[in-house]
Amino acid sequence: MAHEAQSGASTDEPRQVGSLEDLILTRLDDDKAQDIVLIDLKGKSPMADTMIVASGRSHRHVGALADHVLRTLKEAGHGKARVEGLPHCDWVLIDAGDVVVHLFRPEVRSFYNIEKIWSVDSPHITAAKN
Repeated sequence: MAHEAQSGASTDEPRQVGSLEDLILTRLDDDKAQDIVLIDLKGKSPMADTMIVASGRSHRHVGALADHVLRTLKEAGHGKARVEGLPHCDWVLIDAGDVVVHLFRPEVRSFYNIEKIWSVDSPHITAAKN
């Protein structure tokens, strides 16, 4: 029922993104995703307002997380999200419009360390502005 109340207020953009974030975070939490991180991209990137990064314990767990997020988005009326990486399930990217979700196996996540890239200003970008 909470989703019905939120979708009724979807004309206000920040609430719509918030409800989309909440929907994805709740699904990931229910499915026992590990180390869930939400990164605010507003003002940092035009591609999305929010990035969510989470880990699954195995290929199978990452695939199940991705499948459940995609199904939840569709059932909640957010349309069909674009997805990359499902066959191998090392790193699955789900583009839900204003929210981008990255699901990793732990080893792959630590290798790419995308949280650090998006959470901290890169020195070479700062130097280029001067």
